[in-house]
Amino acid sequence: MTNRFYLFALLIGAVIAGCGGNQQKPVATAPVAKKPELMPPFRFHKLIEVSPGQSYDILSWGRGSLDAGSFMILHSDSSAIKYTTTTGDLDGTIVDAYNADMDLDGNPEILIQAKSKDTTNYASIYAFEFSNNKANKLDFPKLNSSQRKGYRGNDNFYIRDGKLMREFPIYSGSGKEAKPTGAKRQLEYGLRGNEFTVKQLSKDSTDVADKKRAVAATPVKQNVEKKTTTTKKKSEKKHKSSSSKSKKKKKHRRRHREEE
Repeated sequence: MTNRFYLFALLIGAVIAGCGGNQQKPVATAPVAKKPELMPPFRFHKLIEVSPGQSYDILSWGRGSLDAGSFMILHSDSSAIKYTTTTGDLDGTIVDAYNADMDLDGNPEILIQAKSKDTTNYASIYAFEFSNNKANKLDFPKLNSSQRKGYRGNDNFYIRDGKLMREFPIYSGSGKEAKPTGAKRQLEYGLRGNEFTVKQLSKDSTDVADKKRAVAATPVKQNVEKKTTTTKKKSEKKHKSSSSKSKKKKKHRRRHREEE
């Protein structure tokens, strides 16, 4: 009897242990790595690796006002064990940095996009071409009068097919009453002889609207001119007919007098 009892207890314990083993244990989730925070006075950092052993660290720094500061480009040539630093004054805050070879000469260009509170330019580009561990500064062109028409910032820069692309919405009106038209202007920047070239790729709705207005205005004027000419001709015909009738009446009166 006792043996049966112990055997029964052993079976129950085995069943309980088996059920407990099927329970899922909580899976420990790996902590998400946080982006390392920049220590003051640094505000922006981006690493651009052009090729193995050729890297560029773009940083901005400054204390006090956030609307001004400085930038630096740290070029590391680990293969030749050469390290160079390029610095400059910064107007506004850095939005992003890009790498391109717009003139296809094998020398990389580092382009820094900054956003300022200047309501005329809004965006600034600091451009450098690196050759033989030396930085050559490139002057980025400002928008001309036709390109600036309806411009109020909100630029979007990106690299496409080795060229620097720029897009921004077009506004109508001026000041606080300016409203977006829904159209965008697209510009393509290239490099030739260490000078930027600019080409507009899109036609603006403002230009199309102006052309439509001009085309619509010309036939209206022609119709008005036609109407005026037709009315003049009609009045002339009426005048001629009335004058001829009066002449006939006068002749008839003269004949009647002569017969008397």
